[in-house]
Formats: sequence, structure tokens, C-alpha cells
Amino acid sequence: MKIYRTQKAQRNILSTYDRLLAEWGTEVSQIDIMTRYGSTHVNMFGEADAPPILLFHGVGDDSALMWIYNAAALAPHFRLYAVDTLGGPGKSIPNTSYNKEFDDAVWIDDILDCLELEHVDIAGVSHGGYLAQYYALVRPERVGKVISMASSVSAGSAGNPVKTMLRIFLPEALFPTKQNTKKLLMKLSGRNSAAFTGNPLIVEHFTYLMRGYNNMAMGYHKVTGFTDEQIDLIRSKVLYLVGEADPFSQLGGKAVLEKYQMNVQFFDDVGHGINHEIADEINRILIEYFSK
Repeated sequence: MKIYRTQKAQRNILSTYDRLLAEWGTEVSQIDIMTRYGSTHVNMFGEADAPPILLFHGVGDDSALMWIYNAAALAPHFRLYAVDTLGGPGKSIPNTSYNKEFDDAVWIDDILDCLELEHVDIAGVSHGGYLAQYYALVRPERVGKVISMASSVSAGSAGNPVKTMLRIFLPEALFPTKQNTKKLLMKLSGRNSAAFTGNPLIVEHFTYLMRGYNNMAMGYHKVTGFTDEQIDLIRSKVLYLVGEADPFSQLGGKAVLEKYQMNVQFFDDVGHGINHEIADEINRILIEYFSK
């Protein structure tokens, strides 16, 4: 599966990726883990002997962009492993098995086994929030607490994360100029869209992602609809953090969380980039929740 549309696109994205990583404000070790579906890139940071937390980003972005406003605050408290999702932009490289038989849980098993982690907490944003929930459901013995940001509980029929994303990203993504990038970032955000649009490096990186990343490469990640019984099993493990201005939530995600009485905190005038838009508050919540 081709991740980048051209070699130039790949160079641009990975160049700004490294520049974003340099802005994290904490020391980062980069490793590549060989899983049965390909090489998975992980950015490791934080205290070596602290409790481990696995981090997952969303569709169409990467760990360097996702955690830029969170890494320095979380690092003194935890050992964190920020994963570049296979099929997503970033430094992970799928092999031919990814195209044929990909299984999210088995992939995460391989990551944890290589890292020699028997039990972890997990935080994820958007589709990363789904991955965190799904793994907690199918591997409950390996997962403690979960925080799912800008995400909802996956109830009902299965789906494809790319299709939902395209409903939000169009038409701006069809004409990925820097101006349209800013328009899209504002559409995704609440009051504090400047967390994105006011950072030239984020705008540059996001523009390169829209121009050069092949979103269809994420199509092998299938979203499974949970049954009522499965939702009951994860209710006590998962805290949802959701912005009221998140267009994905407004498509029905908030209603589902309320219907199933999930453990959720809603934030006024906050959009899909919740951990960027109100980073200080989200960092405080993550530290408190995972430290209990």
C-alpha cells in the first residue's frame, strides 16, 4: 500500500515531522518495531521507570503533530510510547500482510510484546481513541485505564474511519492550499483555532499531509461496532473527553455517549483538536486520571 503520493511528498512530510518532534520540549527516543504487518515507528519519552502509557493519533495525522502540546507536560509523570499508526502518515512502513490480513489487536500485541510491556494505560485521539477502546475490550488483561479524546463509543454497525473523515474534510482537502488548510483547521476547531493556525509549522505540516498523504492507506483499519454487552464491559475503563464544537461529535457522537451513559466530560467551544486547543486542561486531566 502506497502511503505517500510521491517521493517529494514523503520528504516534505517527514521533514516537517522531525521539526515538530524537535518542538516537543522533551527528550525523545525513536525506535522502529517489526510487527507481523510491517515496521511500526514509536516515539518514546518520559521517565524510564514511570507507569507506561501508549498513545495513538487519529486518521490523516501522526504522532509528531498529535502530541506537540502534551509531551513536555506528561513526560515527568509517565513513560510514554507515541505510535505512528500503520497506514497513516509518519514513519511506520506496512508490509504486504497489512494489505491482506490486518488486525488492530494483533498489531498492538506485537508492539507491546516488543516493548516488553504486559500492562498499559492508553490514550488516543479521534480514531486513536477508538483503537484504545477496542484494545481495552479485546485484551482487557493488558489494559488498565483509557482516555478517549475527540471520539465516541463505537455502537452499532461497523464502518470505515476514512469515509467519516472525508465528510468533514471536503471540500477544502480537494484544493490543499495553505489558505484552505487554515480554513479546514478552523472548521475542525472551536474558539482556540489559533492553537493550529497560529503555529506556522503545524500549518505547513498539515498542508503537506493534505497534498501528499494517501488517506486510502488507512482503509485496512476497520471500525467494529460494539454490542451493548461489550459497551458495558468498557464503561468503567474509559474516560471520554469531547469538545462541544467538534464536527465529528455533532454528527452523532455526543448523542451516543449520552445514550450509553459513558464517563464523559464535554468542553464548551472546543473542537476536534481538543488536546491542542485546551492543552493545559487536557494535560492536567491526563495526569490526574492516570496517576490515581
